[in-house]
Amino acid sequence: MADDSSARIVAGLRGWIATAAPGARLPSTRQLVAQYAASPVTVQRALRTLTGEGRIESRAGVGTFVRAARTHRTADYGWQSGALRSPHTPIDSGAAALRDVPNDVIALHSGYPDRELLPARLVRSALTRATRSEAALGRSPAAGLPQLQSWFSQELGDATPAGLTPPVPSDVIVVPGSQSGLSSIFRALLAPGQPLIMESPTYWGAILAAQQAAARIVPVPSGPAGPDPAELARAFEETGARLFYAQPNYANPTGAQWPPAVHGRILDIVRDHGAFLVEDDWAHDFAIASSAVPVAAHDDTGHVVYLRSLTKSVSPALRVAAVIARGPARDRILADRQAESMYVSDLLQAAALDVVTNPSWTTHRRQVRDQLRLRRDLLARALHDHAPLAELQHLPPGGLNLWVRLPDGTDLGRVTQHCERAGLVVAAGDEWFPAEPTGPFVRLNYAGPHPAAYPDAARILNDAIARTAH
Repeated sequence: MADDSSARIVAGLRGWIATAAPGARLPSTRQLVAQYAASPVTVQRALRTLTGEGRIESRAGVGTFVRAARTHRTADYGWQSGALRSPHTPIDSGAAALRDVPNDVIALHSGYPDRELLPARLVRSALTRATRSEAALGRSPAAGLPQLQSWFSQELGDATPAGLTPPVPSDVIVVPGSQSGLSSIFRALLAPGQPLIMESPTYWGAILAAQQAAARIVPVPSGPAGPDPAELARAFEETGARLFYAQPNYANPTGAQWPPAVHGRILDIVRDHGAFLVEDDWAHDFAIASSAVPVAAHDDTGHVVYLRSLTKSVSPALRVAAVIARGPARDRILADRQAESMYVSDLLQAAALDVVTNPSWTTHRRQVRDQLRLRRDLLARALHDHAPLAELQHLPPGGLNLWVRLPDGTDLGRVTQHCERAGLVVAAGDEWFPAEPTGPFVRLNYAGPHPAAYPDAARILNDAIARTAH
């Protein structure tokens, strides 16, 4: 009710301000309380809203006044063209997966799970406790909160076979999200212009981070069982690369998972070439029909740089992830993080640790696994029944997405535009390829909102393909 009253006051005062002269004094809080039959708290909330919009300003001990509108001269930034010269990488206008869309559309484009799949109660409780603790005023070490370092190392250590040395907490660097971790890894372990091998298709954010690090991207084709080890070995031999970025478990966008045999073969290739495997385990908590076993669990010689994120499984508001690396590579990555941001907020780290050490976290993950299976199967069945022109070549054992092939010659731009006009937003697959796309694809997020609308989404997609066919 208070929110409704506040909005009513804001709307009324906006109308009054539109006709008032700059510098005009607003009625007092007491007068507004009487005029709108609202509480003082509600009136103050409305005034804060108008202050944030730049419409009014408060003067301590005097009152609240209509803010004078400023006239702005047209800015000329032409001098920057000479100072900056040409960009060394393409300027990205933003990924389709990060678009905000209205609530009345069917949104299958997002890279995040629906809020219903997040541990909302755990997160809110954890944040409340964190704000009341020393974490609200503290600063953690550059490598992270020691207790959180221990949790990340234990998570990977639990998967480490007997006979191998598990990671220790000092191997862990807590970072503000996996995207930040990728940027630091590429900057720290690659010199500009050096080759970086990547699966194709792969995560668009990794491509962007590699471009910003001025790496020379070398794509290797990857399918439902991961890349062909022979192709990977050839790429290493031809380029002299020392870094290979991959997602062995539930890859974005395809949902592919490497079989255990591929783990061993690829790890042998990486070792033979004196190289690093950058393992992005972003979807570790989104298993459905299998378990996510990291390749890093089978390496204790420092060849695997492991990245584990909590951002999507806990909350997008808690951007917390970890890089686990050993030897000088770890030191270089930490040095880059210190130069970039010094440390990660103690408050966010404490809240994330609170969530993942809560006994209810295990129950939540089990429930999410069941929900993801239902949503994945519902969308796959909807495509089968209502979108015969869209081909789902692989049912992923985990992750958040279906990778759907469209007929050869399909104009992806026209398809996505037609879908959007009909109330469906999908992500065109082109931006997941580090080189030329191998065909027309769309990525569909089955973890998004309104799963009951999946049949309608499939019908809209099929109609868009049919209407835009050559």
